[in-house]
Amino acid sequence: MEKIIEVRGLSYRYNEDHPWVLDDINFSVNKGEWLAIIGHNGSGKSTLAKCLNGLILPQKGTVTIGKFDTADEKTIWDVRRMVGMVFQNPDNQFVGATVQDDVAFGMENHGIEREEMIRRLTESLKIVKMDGFASREPHRLSGGQKQRVAIAGIIALQPLVVILDEATSMLDPEGRREIIQTMRELNKNHHLTVLSITHDLEEAIHADRMIVMNRGKKIREGNPREIFSETELLEQIGLDLPFAVKLRKSLQEKGVPLSENALSQEELVNELWTLHSRM
Repeated sequence: MEKIIEVRGLSYRYNEDHPWVLDDINFSVNKGEWLAIIGHNGSGKSTLAKCLNGLILPQKGTVTIGKFDTADEKTIWDVRRMVGMVFQNPDNQFVGATVQDDVAFGMENHGIEREEMIRRLTESLKIVKMDGFASREPHRLSGGQKQRVAIAGIIALQPLVVILDEATSMLDPEGRREIIQTMRELNKNHHLTVLSITHDLEEAIHADRMIVMNRGKKIREGNPREIFSETELLEQIGLDLPFAVKLRKSLQEKGVPLSENALSQEELVNELWTLHSRM
């Protein structure tokens, strides 16, 4: 598969007298993949996110986006055009008086011609199911709707990668579901590469692959079923297991013969109701 991101030997610290915030991190991301990077607060996730679009440069190692090295000043704007970021607080991302003004803002900064800008504006709002809100004022939207507008503004720029940096952490459960569903559709139907930086393991379940970080180091890498088979490790580093995984673990401890496969509530329900026929 085509690799779109390569991270090799990445290390970074904010002060020479302090420990490394990122310590010899190595991984790659394939085009069209959804990779979740999980860890407790202070694990280095958000610093890693900033390294991936050149906001922070490696003190050791390299970060390559496409064919561009983030440490090369001549191509740093190429890197930032390729990587879009959706941040934690949607209210901090708005600059326009209306939804359409806000989505258009980034395209205007990139010098996109008016006809093309209108086409992308219409298409991006339709993709995130916000086309009926183009003339609305952003502050009148729900948290989930605001994040969908922020995502529309990113995809209108046609990046190769979208990074969600704790983008669902300030949303209510319905808002979280909206954003996860939107990103799942963008990933599967539009082949957008997604990196989800999060401590919310309910969100990480939907990824193709996961990286677990703790104290600046990558301690595990694998698909969600492999990672969630190590429930004790995840709890040990302060992560809250998804409800279905906790319930499955509790039932297994009481002697219910469940497999390690169920990650979502739907999968657990399906396994439970077929349990009798298998016994």
